[in-house]
Amino acid sequence: MATLSSFSSPPWPNPNPNPNPNQNFLSQTPDALSPMFQFPEEQQHDTPEDEEDETPHDRIPHLTIPNPNPNFSDREFPAIPTLLHVSYNQDYECFATGTDRGFRIYNCDPFREIFRRDFDHGGGIGIVEMLFRCNMLALVGGGDNPQYPLNKVMIWDDHQSRCIGELSFRSEVRGVRLRRDRIVVILEQKIFVYNFSDLKLLHQIETIANPKGLCAVSQAAGSFVLVCPGLQKGQVRVEHYATRRTKFILAHDSRIACFTITQDGNLLATASSKGTLVRIFNTCDGTPLQEVRRGADRAEIYSLAFSSAAQWLAVSSDKGTVHVFSLKLNLGNLGSDTLSSSSDPNIASTPSSSSFSFIKGLGDVLTMPKDRMLSFYLCTVIPNPFTWRMKLRQWVPYTLWKARVVSLTVGSDLGFHLAGVLPKYFSSEWSVAQFRLLEGSQYIVAFGHQKNTVVILGLDGSFYRCQFDPVVGGDMTQLEYHNFLKPEEAL
Repeated sequence: MATLSSFSSPPWPNPNPNPNPNQNFLSQTPDALSPMFQFPEEQQHDTPEDEEDETPHDRIPHLTIPNPNPNFSDREFPAIPTLLHVSYNQDYECFATGTDRGFRIYNCDPFREIFRRDFDHGGGIGIVEMLFRCNMLALVGGGDNPQYPLNKVMIWDDHQSRCIGELSFRSEVRGVRLRRDRIVVILEQKIFVYNFSDLKLLHQIETIANPKGLCAVSQAAGSFVLVCPGLQKGQVRVEHYATRRTKFILAHDSRIACFTITQDGNLLATASSKGTLVRIFNTCDGTPLQEVRRGADRAEIYSLAFSSAAQWLAVSSDKGTVHVFSLKLNLGNLGSDTLSSSSDPNIASTPSSSSFSFIKGLGDVLTMPKDRMLSFYLCTVIPNPFTWRMKLRQWVPYTLWKARVVSLTVGSDLGFHLAGVLPKYFSSEWSVAQFRLLEGSQYIVAFGHQKNTVVILGLDGSFYRCQFDPVVGGDMTQLEYHNFLKPEEAL
């Protein structure tokens, strides 16, 4: 599950040096959980009687909350808070934000703010983890004035509008993941897995340095798969708790930067600190299933997301473009590392029906005008990478091929130089659709519940809903835009 957090908070002294993180938890079991959100024509919440006449918050520029609880403030805040964290819930129907004064919950489709909680003295929340749509959340302090210590996970019951318990640790909490039956807490170099009903510690995992709090858990009932960084660079660890198996996958040569899994935990997508390639693995046996290419330049990958049927994969990075890739996986037989015939290099690809089918040799390619060369590459080479890899093997002398000294330049103005890595480029699979954002901003992406749509959230408060054409591909169409820190701004 994708999250974005700002870790600029000062260190917080540990008020509880006791190493037992189960201490002082006032348990409310998952059996007591109830739906948190409803969508009537007018917004409604379970609030004390003295709040019934409160003006809905989305109709006023400044927020004042009557104080039924000492956790909340009666003072008036400026209109725009500082955003510290944004993340989707487990089924991507909602998202949560942590700000320098509290937290807010939003619905994705249709877009709307569901409710907000602003704390006394503007206490910041650096991590908000939802549990689908129920009343329980996990909170961690953040910002310049944290509401809670950075080494504590606070269990918040929104029906009671207060924290009903906490988990304390000796170091700063980097992330939290929730399932209906488990709480997973990520520290810099350790991960703790707890039973939700009684907060019993079930498992403790050591990892390589993990400042981003990388961790992913499956959500399907009956199976529990957890993925986290391993103990060496480029390695991921997969825990299959139902079968009590542990699998280590050396996914990349460089440091792991981002990963995600499907809801059932069968597929894993990973990206390294280079950010050029994304690899998909079978979590059961660790076999690689597919490799897709985001681009040629180094990039920081912010999020990866599978579609619900694992037909598509979305990627966001600091390059300012969200990519959607087509996945050609045989989901009926994941354990045997099977790809569909369209991705199998041993199966002949269907000849291209494009106007470039007359090309017979490398000379024809090299002498093309620049505009036709680019069109040739986009329309013919990328859709048929294995066919063109074999053609190159026939065209280029064996000694040069082995020495990797082939150089193909497609116009200096295009800046497209393939030297020594030509086989890799020609065997890569490129994105079907793209959506361009501001380069350098931080965004996370997920697939929407409308067909062929993605939802993009930014740490600048932006909300985009876009649609892609699965056949034609190319640039996505923007369907909707909001600044969720300024609800009145929509395009």
